[in-house]
Amino acid sequence: MNTSPALRPRRIPLHGRYIHVVPLEPNAHADALWIATRSADDVWTYLADGPYADRETFQAALENKAASEDSIFFAMIDIRFNAAAGYAAYMRIEPAHRVIEVGNILFTPALQRTAGATEAMYLMARHAFEDLGYRRYEWKCNARNAPSRAAALRLGFTFEGIFRQHMIVKGQNRDTAWFSMLDCEWPERKAAFERWLDPANFDQRGQQIRRLSEFMRLHDNGDNVPA
Repeated sequence: MNTSPALRPRRIPLHGRYIHVVPLEPNAHADALWIATRSADDVWTYLADGPYADRETFQAALENKAASEDSIFFAMIDIRFNAAAGYAAYMRIEPAHRVIEVGNILFTPALQRTAGATEAMYLMARHAFEDLGYRRYEWKCNARNAPSRAAALRLGFTFEGIFRQHMIVKGQNRDTAWFSMLDCEWPERKAAFERWLDPANFDQRGQQIRRLSEFMRLHDNGDNVPA
C-alpha cells in the first residue's frame, strides 16, 4: 500500500464539456448565484447556512467560503450561460490518511438534474483520485435528505451507515448518512461517468438516452446502484 500522503487540493480550474469547476471568486460569481437562489429557499434546506436576507450578507458568506483553508470551494460555471450555477467544496482534507470529502454542495435550480451537475461531480472525483492521490472519497448528508442520498448512490458512492445525533444544524438534530468511493473502485466509476457524459448518450433535445445507473451496473454487482 502506498503510504505517502496525498496532495492538498489547490485552487485550480477543472474544465469539462458541460461545466467548468473554478475557484470560487465572490466578486465574479456572487451576482449570478444570488439571482439564482434568492427565490429558491429550498436549495438551503439541508445546508448549514442560508437562506440569506440580502445580497450583502450573501456576498460576505461567499467571501468567507472563498477564504477558507479548511474547505476549498469551487464555483460551477454552466457553459450554457457562462455563469456560476452552483458551488461545492473539498472538505475534511486528510492528506496523511489520503481521505477527502466533497460537500457543501449547492446547485441552483437551473443546474439541478443536468449533465453539467453530474460532470462537476465527475471532475472533482477524478481530480481527487488521479491528480491528488486520495484513496477514499466521502459524501455525507443529512439522513433525511432523500435526494442527496439518491444522488450519492447514482454517482457510484457506497452507503456505509447512519451516524446518529452527529450534528446540530440550524437548531435541529442531524443524523448523518455516510457514503464513500475508493481508489480501487474509481477506474470502473470513471468509465461509467465517461460513457454517460459522451454526447452520443444525449438526444437532440439534450435528454439522456441511457441512465448513469445503467453504466454503473455494467461494472458493479448492482447492490449500491439505484434502478
